[in-house]
Amino acid sequence: MTLSDVHRWFAWVVIGANAAVGLWALGAHRLPGLRRRGLWWATLVAEVSVFVEVALGAALVGGHDRRELQFHAFYGFVAIVAVGVLYSYRAQLQHRLYLLYGVGGLFVMGLTIRAAQIPARR
Repeated sequence: MTLSDVHRWFAWVVIGANAAVGLWALGAHRLPGLRRRGLWWATLVAEVSVFVEVALGAALVGGHDRRELQFHAFYGFVAIVAVGVLYSYRAQLQHRLYLLYGVGGLFVMGLTIRAAQIPARR
């Protein structure tokens, strides 16, 4: 399995993890019974997976000038910024925390899907 294969496979981990925690958090916004500590641990894993995926992509490109991947990389770094924005707004939106992380998780999932749609030409 090459680094490219791992990067491609791990993108689906990022997509699935962020979809799951996003939907769980949206459900917890409506249904207090879903508000469990496990949601925050799962959210942490999903958000860390974004950083791992971007690091895999950066290692794959490794200093080569690959102009065809500029938008692919752009979406990866926007996903990292989105995770930072979610974290930074948690105190201000404490009363809507589940909604923030629900929509945020789905947004990061969408960014990852979009990045995965950009073909990597060699």
